[in-house]
Amino acid sequence: MAVPLRIQSDWAQALRKDEGEAWLSCHPPGKPTLYGSLTCQGIGLDGIPEVTASEDFIVNEINKKSIHISCLKENASSKFLAPYTSFSRIHSKSIPCLDISSGGGLGVSSSTDGSMKIWQASNGELRRVLEGHVFDVNCCRFFPSGIVVLSGGMDAQLKIWSAEDANCVVTFKGHKGGVLDTAIVDRGRNVISGSRDGTARLWDCGRSACLGVIADCGSSVNGVAVGAADNSINLGSPEQMPSEREVGTEAKMLLVAREDKKLQCLGLQSRQPVFLFIGSDAFNCCTFLSGFSLLAGTQDGNIYQLDVRNPRAPVQVIHRSGAPVLSLLRFRDGFIASQGDGSCFIVQQDLDYVIELTGPDCDPVYKVATWEKQIYTSCRDGLVRRYQLSDL
Repeated sequence: MAVPLRIQSDWAQALRKDEGEAWLSCHPPGKPTLYGSLTCQGIGLDGIPEVTASEDFIVNEINKKSIHISCLKENASSKFLAPYTSFSRIHSKSIPCLDISSGGGLGVSSSTDGSMKIWQASNGELRRVLEGHVFDVNCCRFFPSGIVVLSGGMDAQLKIWSAEDANCVVTFKGHKGGVLDTAIVDRGRNVISGSRDGTARLWDCGRSACLGVIADCGSSVNGVAVGAADNSINLGSPEQMPSEREVGTEAKMLLVAREDKKLQCLGLQSRQPVFLFIGSDAFNCCTFLSGFSLLAGTQDGNIYQLDVRNPRAPVQVIHRSGAPVLSLLRFRDGFIASQGDGSCFIVQQDLDYVIELTGPDCDPVYKVATWEKQIYTSCRDGLVRRYQLSDL
């Protein structure tokens, strides 16, 4: 994995004025950090600054919102992308979660100011306020339809909402601790929740009933993910006939990211173990990349890529800093990760550089959502940022 490069968080503004400067750094593991700077030598007729780099660094390409930098000494290369726009009026405080609807028209987010809101994805304009949870809302996401929202809160409740009129249509009760993450099975007749109480549960949305405790691990369940399993993977058989209310659970895996440094994989319908992997620290988040490939991120900054068919040894471990890995999202033929130091980056198989989403100044980026060529992030600084990959 490429050596990380860092850049001043507001580089795009700083380099817009004549003789404006922005700092740069390169962080080779086990070696001293290399520091450098960028200087604006003037603005071209197209509005794009002419920028030069100090020794050790080179500017490969620049446009209004992106700059591609290499550090020759370490053979490191990153493309930094500034936000296309930021929405500051949705929330007044930190935003632990956000999601974008399947059609790209709506966003939903929750904040430590106690609110959960639906807004227009194009301009951040407020559409609905979803009121009903007691205390903070930890997680929120759209169902595949794009008009229904699933949320989980510190009040140990899961709720389903209509995005059209902000009505809470279903409340699930049963957890003994805050709900930390959710996953939707297929089109959403069943959903999954992970909680501080150490359990992951399967729910029937139509009857607002719990269909079972899928995992009971005695340690906080920080993240859950559902994926279709490759045919070569043995998911085991259920000990009892599954309820006819279970829809779409067959041939699916459930991934459970646990506080006790364990990453657990089970057959969703069978409830049988597939593997248990022990990592370096608490697992915060997890996601499937394919029918056998997955990623999971830890509190001490490791991103493990595992193959379900041979989970003992990781395919790779990516470590860019000691900051907690807070979110992981499959994206095209790679993934997007965000960390507690404000970094958010895109890794793609066919690119020899990393794309870095800039803007936050050391504030954790908690969640990332995408729609086509747009990427949205939620941050502790209370901003939702929107990036356009076309700006690359």
